[in-house]
Amino acid sequence: MEFNIRVGVHGFWVAGGTGESILLSDEEEPAALPKSPPTRTRGASPPLCTWAHPPPPAPPPWPNTRLGVGVEAICCVPPFFYGQSDESIVEHYRIVAAAADLPLLICTCPNPPTWRSAPPLMRKIQEYMPQLAAQHSAPYQGYVRDFANMGLACFVGNCRLMLPAMTIGAVGCVDGPPNMVPERWVALWNAYQSGDLTAAQAAQEHASKVADLVRPYKFHAIAKAVLSYRLGIDCGVPRPPMAALSAEEQRELMEGVRKLEIEPGG
Repeated sequence: MEFNIRVGVHGFWVAGGTGESILLSDEEEPAALPKSPPTRTRGASPPLCTWAHPPPPAPPPWPNTRLGVGVEAICCVPPFFYGQSDESIVEHYRIVAAAADLPLLICTCPNPPTWRSAPPLMRKIQEYMPQLAAQHSAPYQGYVRDFANMGLACFVGNCRLMLPAMTIGAVGCVDGPPNMVPERWVALWNAYQSGDLTAAQAAQEHASKVADLVRPYKFHAIAKAVLSYRLGIDCGVPRPPMAALSAEEQRELMEGVRKLEIEPGG
C-alpha cells in the first residue's frame, strides 16, 4: 500500500481477481486486509474488499471482519456456475447489501457465462439497492456510458481502455496490470483530468505496454514476479490451480521488464 501511495494511487481494491480472492477461504480473505490502513492520513481512500463466495440464505456475518479494518465499500461477484434468473440475481445482491450499510460494487466480470451485465438488469438491482455502484470488466464497453447515465460510479476493468472509458463516463480503472506499474496509470489519470488529451493518449500507450507483458493463464505469476522485483519482497507463486512461471518464462519476463525501463521501487 505504501508503494502505491508513493506513486499517487487513489485507493485500494483488496482481494479482488488479482488477489486470488476466489481461492481464499472466508478466514483467509479478511487476513489480507491491513490492520491499520496507512491510507487514513495519506490522502488515499481506505480499501474496499471483494466477496467471491456464494452468500448464505440469511445476511452473512462476514462484513464485520472487513468493517473492523476500515473497509469503506464492498464488491461482490455475481452468482456463477448455475444459470440464474434476473430475480435470483437481484435477491443475491439484496442479501449481500443487507449485511452492511456500505457502497456495493457489482463486478460485471466476463468469465461466468451465465452473468448478464446489461443495463436493464442493473436497473432492477439499483431499484432495491440505492448504494449500488458498478465495476465493468465485460468485453462490451458501451455499457460504461449506460451505467454512468444511471448515476453509477463505474470503474472500467480493462486498463488498456481506461482513457476511452473515461471519455464516456468511467470514474477510474480497476484491473490487474496496474498493480505492477501503477505510476503509468496515475500519469494517464492526471493527464486526462488536466484536460491534456494528447498527453493522456501518450500515457495510455505507455501504460498499455505494461499490460502487454501479461500472458494468458499466467497473469498471477507475472504480477507476483514483477512486484517481487519492484518491492524487494518475495511475493511467492500463485495458489493452485494457477500456474507458476518456468525458469525460461521468468527470464523472458524480466527481459521485457528491463526493455520497458521498469525500475525497482515507486
